[in-house]
Amino acid sequence: MSGMLDGGTRLVAENGDGVEILGFLGAGGQGEVYRVRTPDGERALKWYYPTCATPDQEAIVRELVTRDFADDRFLWPEAFVPEHRGSFGYLMGLRPDRYKGLPALFRRQLRTSPRALLTACLYTVEAYQALHSRGIAYRDISWGNIFFDPDTGDVLVCDNDNAVVEGDASGISGTMEFMAPELVRADPGARPGTQSDLHSLAVLLFMLLMNHHPLKGRRELGIHCLDEAAERKLYGRSPLFVFDPADDANAPDPLEHATVLATWEAAAERLRELFRRSFTTGLRDPAARVRESEWRDALRAVLDTVVECAACGRQNMTEPGENPPPRDCWGCGARLVLPPRLTVTTPPPRTEHHIRLRRAARVQAHHLLPEPARHDCSDAALVAELVEHPEKPGRFGLANRSRGTWTGTRSDGTVQTVEPGQTVPLRSGLDLDLGGGVRAVVRAR
Repeated sequence: MSGMLDGGTRLVAENGDGVEILGFLGAGGQGEVYRVRTPDGERALKWYYPTCATPDQEAIVRELVTRDFADDRFLWPEAFVPEHRGSFGYLMGLRPDRYKGLPALFRRQLRTSPRALLTACLYTVEAYQALHSRGIAYRDISWGNIFFDPDTGDVLVCDNDNAVVEGDASGISGTMEFMAPELVRADPGARPGTQSDLHSLAVLLFMLLMNHHPLKGRRELGIHCLDEAAERKLYGRSPLFVFDPADDANAPDPLEHATVLATWEAAAERLRELFRRSFTTGLRDPAARVRESEWRDALRAVLDTVVECAACGRQNMTEPGENPPPRDCWGCGARLVLPPRLTVTTPPPRTEHHIRLRRAARVQAHHLLPEPARHDCSDAALVAELVEHPEKPGRFGLANRSRGTWTGTRSDGTVQTVEPGQTVPLRSGLDLDLGGGVRAVVRAR
């Protein structure tokens, strides 16, 4: 076993729990991670390299443990483990195997889907929004700290030991590729916080959806040695978005950057517009950066309108709302045929959700709320789903997966009661009362 701590080493956490080293899990820039046994079961132990085991880092970890941030999207520091052989560490939960690192995604070693990636982006935005709402800045949002399930889009934020109370100047500033330009330049008064986190978040979302960095275009190809000075120019002194509408000096190269040209073309315009704002005015003015709430609303809307191509079966983003513009499949080029649309209207403050009724389309609990605190696309939050008639292929209905009874009114005025577990045939004009002041209407487009 390699690493600073040998198997069988016994430590004692500050909360009194005994800690036994079981095995080496991996290493990063600040330290190593071990699988350990504790009275509460197996956990993970992050152990700092002696050079990183500074008084400032110890103060940060102790503060995070005290905050006791209970959120299943974060592997939060749970207990401080005091000094042993010139270093210290902290306990956290183990990362389940289903969560994969983003480098494997960028190397195309994972099988996933546009819907799963959009879900991962939505969950990531909400995770950091939850952190920011508690007055905590993450400061090191990057590809190395997010893990996701390529099947479901569930996310897990790891390496949370650099998060600090907003305004605290101690610790690191971030990873260069993700740092806000003012931090890269070391502008007077600039310090990592929630505003710089918004830039890092936008970079991360762009990389998740486009598989490319938003500032790496033709200019990077002209750099012979991408050393620190070159990076500071690329990300800080003269950053330029690869799709800047006013300046194409850093546009993608058609041969070297074919992937980002294709993924940008396949993205919904509603998301492209937010990226343009993030990496044009947002590069210059931190106050103009896209807020988490804007990302959340756009990602949810686009996620609800992903459809499969009838010709090749690939998933495609389409534009939310009524009468979207025609769109061709990014995979085979065939014109997409849009299925009917379910418009869900919530109680005041009135909000409309437009859900494309593709095969196996789902209505989730968050669709019934004007301002959901958290989105959940899992089976546990399922309210309704589109199902095909078992004996009549091509005939579809909306199955009630909730615990309440619906009332459906057809276009001819006839009324039907839909009990939990029952299915109402899908017809244009069908008006469903889902209870609690929520209505859902089937539209042809």
